Amino acid sequence: MRILHTGDWHLGRTLEGRSRLAEQAQFLDELVLVADNQQADVILMAGDVYDSVNPPAAAESLFYEAAARLTENGRQLVVISGNHDQPERVSAVAPLVSGRGITLVGLPTAESVTLHVPRTGETAVIAALPYPSESRLSELLAGDGDEGELRIAYSAKVGKLMAQLGGAFQPDTVNLAMSHIYVLGGLESDSERPIQVGGAYTVDPSALDIGAQYTALGHLHRPQAVKGKGMIRYSGSPLAYSFSEAGQAKSVMQLDLAPGGTPQAEELFLYSGKPLVRWSCRGGLDEVWRYLDEGRDGSAFIDLEIHLTEAMSLGEIQKLRKAHEGIVHIRPVYPGRDAEELIQSRAQMPVHEMFRKFYQRQSGGAEPEAELVELFMSLVAEDEEAQDKEAEA
Repeated sequence: MRILHTGDWHLGRTLEGRSRLAEQAQFLDELVLVADNQQADVILMAGDVYDSVNPPAAAESLFYEAAARLTENGRQLVVISGNHDQPERVSAVAPLVSGRGITLVGLPTAESVTLHVPRTGETAVIAALPYPSESRLSELLAGDGDEGELRIAYSAKVGKLMAQLGGAFQPDTVNLAMSHIYVLGGLESDSERPIQVGGAYTVDPSALDIGAQYTALGHLHRPQAVKGKGMIRYSGSPLAYSFSEAGQAKSVMQLDLAPGGTPQAEELFLYSGKPLVRWSCRGGLDEVWRYLDEGRDGSAFIDLEIHLTEAMSLGEIQKLRKAHEGIVHIRPVYPGRDAEELIQSRAQMPVHEMFRKFYQRQSGGAEPEAELVELFMSLVAEDEEAQDKEAEA
């Protein structure tokens, strides 16, 4: 069977007050076209349908229309909720659409999703785990009657529930896993709402080792593979939602899978939406106006950094914005101030915060555990105490 993996649509999201609905509609048109042209059998949507728990009506309408179009001609769609979604909102219309080949999973359950694909005669079993909050995981695992389950680490709880879902896998089925989680080692961007607090909501890749032939993940907006057993991937978001994603190629994953086989995967690149770009104009206003006269990045959203010797007037700022409606940020930089501000910011930054930032850079974005921070601070305190004693001596 042929599967498309997508996620993180964030319907209703804006960029500094600028609507992205037209771009999101363009993406959904492209996704329908891709599904038709590639003759996909199943589409996996790995969470964050909407950007908020209370999305605008236009965003909901966009989703319902897209779901109907994507499931024409017998194609099937499986959607899980993400950390931005209201789970009950995502699954509210499930009774109305289940007969159309649309499966909506809002809250984590202990039951996997089973689909039959008429074109190939194959059956897919999907260990589908929506964004699992700590409270929901504890509630599900407490049903086993084992009080000890309430005290194990978040990653272990995710692993236990995934293993329960994967218990439905069979040798003659296409076995898939799907979730909306932060897996250790994944590269983040500014547009994702953090779901890990002090490292507590970070999932080790071993928790996903349940025998799935492919694991479809949502949450991180950069398309990427995750190190672990089997093929584990984030599809990434279909549009760039922050300037930290400037220059990223957006895509959906296409998979050809047979029972017991290795996935034949291909990244299908998307062309929808406006690009997000950064201009760093060291030549000041003259360089900015030269770019504008050339028509550079005419359809893009722009984060403008401009090096100046004198402050810009309000009139100059308004003139720039009128010249290119896509200019989102204007950030003046003055000679010598960068180094001074960096030194001042570091001097004012608490030691534990400096350690946290260092840990993130070294670990690929993971948050240090609270115990690790406490251990580091105790070592700092010991070192300071030793220095004080040496000074007194």
